Amino acid sequence: AKQPHEHTHIASMTRPIPHIIRYLLTQLKGYKLQATLNTIVGVLLVFLDLAFVWATKLAVDAATHQTQACTLNQALVLIGTIMLLRILTSLSSRWISAILGVKAQNRMRQHIFTKLLQGQWATLKTFHTGNLTNRLERDVNDVVSFATESIPSFITTFTQFVGAFFFLFFMDSTLAIIIVCVVPFFIISSKLYFKRMRNLTHEARNEESCIQSILQETLQHVLIVKTLQRVDFFITKLSSQQSRLHAIILKRTKLSTISSSLLNLGFATGYFVTFAWGATNLSKGLITYGAMLAFIQLVGQIQGPVRNLSKFIPVFIASFTAAERLMELEELPQEEQCPPLKLTPPLQLNLTDVKFQYTHKSRLIFNHFNYKFPAGSVTAIVGETGAGKTTLIRLLLSLVTPIEGNIVITDSQGNNYPMMPHMRTNFAYVPQGNTLFSGTIRSNLLQGNPSATDEELKQALHIAAADFVFKKADGLDTICGETGDGLSEGQAQRIAIARALLSDGNIFIFDEATSSLDPTTEEIVLQRIITHYPHRTLIFITHRPQVLKYATQKLEL
Repeated sequence: AKQPHEHTHIASMTRPIPHIIRYLLTQLKGYKLQATLNTIVGVLLVFLDLAFVWATKLAVDAATHQTQACTLNQALVLIGTIMLLRILTSLSSRWISAILGVKAQNRMRQHIFTKLLQGQWATLKTFHTGNLTNRLERDVNDVVSFATESIPSFITTFTQFVGAFFFLFFMDSTLAIIIVCVVPFFIISSKLYFKRMRNLTHEARNEESCIQSILQETLQHVLIVKTLQRVDFFITKLSSQQSRLHAIILKRTKLSTISSSLLNLGFATGYFVTFAWGATNLSKGLITYGAMLAFIQLVGQIQGPVRNLSKFIPVFIASFTAAERLMELEELPQEEQCPPLKLTPPLQLNLTDVKFQYTHKSRLIFNHFNYKFPAGSVTAIVGETGAGKTTLIRLLLSLVTPIEGNIVITDSQGNNYPMMPHMRTNFAYVPQGNTLFSGTIRSNLLQGNPSATDEELKQALHIAAADFVFKKADGLDTICGETGDGLSEGQAQRIAIARALLSDGNIFIFDEATSSLDPTTEEIVLQRIITHYPHRTLIFITHRPQVLKYATQKLEL
């Protein structure tokens, strides 16, 4: 199959906005508690801010003896109470984010992670793992923040704008109307650059995914990079990708700067008009010093929300971009989720008229292919590179599906079952290469059978000729790094074989599983497996002659 390029699956920018909004609102339903609490806290802060403006006016008017509504001391006590309530409310907002925010992100990340693991293998492999990691981290964060923080903040900001406007309107209706004239400028500016900003955000996010892919892939294969002396090449490759991202960010910043400048001009004009209006009326004795101070504060209460609304545009665009990228993962074809079906051994595999190709444009790997793996047989599959050996394994494990034909498992009673994902429980599989996880040798072995005893672990290691484990200082608890770092290729391969032997599968598939072993060790491993499991159906993909000695049949592709 053609390997995917690192730019494969760039999120589509053609999704209608209403579809994205529906998706985001669906996510909001899952985080209603945090969104509601954030909204309540935000609205409460707005009312406290407006109350502070009113209390400040009272205090100034009381200090200048222009009101009999309350004494100066009473006004100061009121201001102090409002300030204290505001501090306590802000603290509660932080706790809501700390307690519920991380929980919300974890839940959505787990949901998307589950979708990926349960997705069809062939579709999943068209994404670079760096791209997927970027979506699981950055995009999940953006969508959850939008649902739990941005929407409540938007509601709060709008409430602040409406509240301040009516407060000012109550004090001076003409001035209030003049101040809100800046809003049309905000709307026009938003419409002019929304689409362009959205495209640039898409491009930036895709470049970030590519950078993540380069970093992940290079560090994963750092040994190859060093031995090929290609360190400078990959540094240059990263620098080139970063330059492209920088250019996109620069374009986006220029666009944002122009829009912000227009808005700031409107805000400055509004502030100047208010100050001039207030100063003129104050000089004529038409308003009090407290009213003048309230005017100035209320202008901030009105213009601040409008300014914040302009800041929401890039937030919304980033959230829409993240939503599109996550929607693509949500829509991945899923494997049929059924409880594992354990069949009564021994088991037989039959392939009848199987036809398969990876894409409609690629070559046919199998065309009317027929073969039988009898129960208890030992089959050696041989053939040149590209003949279809690995593809056959994927077909047998239901990782890919035939275009035509059938793959059937037959149990000891003669019952036939079509091969499907929930039938994998009947298989034990050892792929090529180093496939160990970071952790201990014990934790790797328990992946094959979580309830295995130490005695069973020891037996599996012995059959796989991996008794070397018990010569190590920490034995089963020896730490191995990412992809088995700290072990030789041959040692890692034997532990992987032991892991497969611990599983309860009746059909064993070994894909070049002994390629890193010396002939003597390979002979020991093969002999022990075949002797210890005489009634299992064993399938070996190999180029090694040792396997052919034990094979009861040979399939040459």
